[in-house]
This record gives sequence, structure tokens and C-alpha cells, in this order.
Amino acid sequence: QAQLAESGGGLVQAGGSLRLSCEVSGLIFGNYGMGWFRRPAPWKEREMVASIASTGDTSYTDSVKGRFTISRDGAKKAVYLQMNNLKPEDTAVYYCNAYYRGLTYWGQGTQVTVSS
Repeated sequence: QAQLAESGGGLVQAGGSLRLSCEVSGLIFGNYGMGWFRRPAPWKEREMVASIASTGDTSYTDSVKGRFTISRDGAKKAVYLQMNNLKPEDTAVYYCNAYYRGLTYWGQGTQVTVSS
């Protein structure tokens, strides 16, 4: 049974930084692409923030380019999201995602709140 566990969320002032972590178990980590998504409010759609393929190729949504960095560590079976220069509009529940050949798994989410 695949499990993804996020950590590192919290309350930060605008301009500050946070580092989210996602520890993965129950799957062959090296096969999976990994992503971070966020949902700003329960009635809004979950949006992709950043992704990193098994090859290491990365992709970012335009609003976070230059501020967020996604990385992965195969030895620790973990994926990270370094978030710098945070803005109030980055406030959301952030979810870790693993995907491979039609399979997809989600973590429970971690709250990030950015105050102005």
C-alpha cells in the first residue's frame, strides 16, 4: 500500500520561506514521477505547482517559477518543495502526488498560510 506523508507546512509572513517534504513508502520510488499540487480553498480546483519526473526533469506553474524549487532524493524516497519569497496567494493546502503509468497516489496535505 503506497503512502505519502507531507510535512513542513505552517504560517509564514510574506517574503518568507518554507520547505515541504514528502516521504514515500510502499512503491518503487525511482519509477514514479512526483508532484506538488495545492488547493487554495475547499471549493477551488487543485492545481499543479511543480513536478519532477523519474528522470529529474522539472516543471512549474508560471506563478511559482523562480521562487519554488522541487527536488527528489531516491535514497530517502522523498520529494521536497523549497518555497521562497512566499506571497499571500500561495496560501493553500499542499498535496504530494506520485504518478506512474496511470497509477496515482496522494498524500493527506499540509497547510501553508502566508500572511501579508
